[in-house]
Amino acid sequence: MELSLLLGEQIVVIFLMMAIGYVIVKTGFFQVEDSKVLSNLVIYICFPCVMIDSFQIELTQRTAAGLAIAVVAAAAAHIFMIVVVWLLGKPLGFNRIEKVSIIYTNAGYLVIPLVSAVLGEEWVFYTTAFLLVQNILTWTHCVSVLKGKQETDIKSILLNPNMIALAIGLLLFIGGIRLPLILDTCVAGFSNVVTPTSMLVIGMVIGDVDLKWVFRQKRPYLICLIRLVLIPVIFAIGLGFVGRMIPHADTEYILMIVLIAVAAPVAAMITQLAQVYDQDVRYASVINVMSVVFCIVTMPLTVLVYEMIL
Repeated sequence: MELSLLLGEQIVVIFLMMAIGYVIVKTGFFQVEDSKVLSNLVIYICFPCVMIDSFQIELTQRTAAGLAIAVVAAAAAHIFMIVVVWLLGKPLGFNRIEKVSIIYTNAGYLVIPLVSAVLGEEWVFYTTAFLLVQNILTWTHCVSVLKGKQETDIKSILLNPNMIALAIGLLLFIGGIRLPLILDTCVAGFSNVVTPTSMLVIGMVIGDVDLKWVFRQKRPYLICLIRLVLIPVIFAIGLGFVGRMIPHADTEYILMIVLIAVAAPVAAMITQLAQVYDQDVRYASVINVMSVVFCIVTMPLTVLVYEMIL
């Protein structure tokens, strides 16, 4: 109960940061196009720094085993979401945007700041497992669904800044290498601004959307129900029972981090990819905005379900 309440408080804090981004666009102090600069800053500098900084911990049997648990749980989560979409796809008539919106979550922009605020910066290390799995699937499965044909963009996977940062961080972690103090301070500095910057970007993007029009749309409510309630709650129940059988001191929090990533709103990347692959960008944006607003309530409740079972 305590962690779910703390998560709820932090989501409210983050929502207020988003609100600032929304207000500065609505009042004309900034234009929505200005968010692209901040977005590039987050994607190409802040997130890679977060990745590298999170691996600056001691390699022990406990941390190595914990990372392995997180990777397996993250892979299981994505397989579960893909299967759910496959089972419900025909009966509910999902289009391409709806399918990828249900499967891919905002595990970067939202989860890293939340984990850092709720559990502490040392736990951000385990978020890299979910990001690793999702980044690989984004440029393979997600792109294939949007294009309507099987395709693997190996180059995009390998050259993705976050994947490069993950590789660097992992090598430093395995090699027991610590960054020099000056470089470590620089990396940590960029890591520390990821939360407000990320939330400003989301708020500024929402500032260009007519929220009254968004919430008049009916179909996105169904997609958000599946993305934010059905999948997370079922997965929370599963993790709660599985967690009892894993003999690791940090199992509860490691699995909770994966659950928070699963319970997150729709990935902001979906809107960008929809534009690249000539899909309905406006519809993708509507689903994204709705999911961001609703997650303020659904994420803490999902964690509460997990806590009650575990």
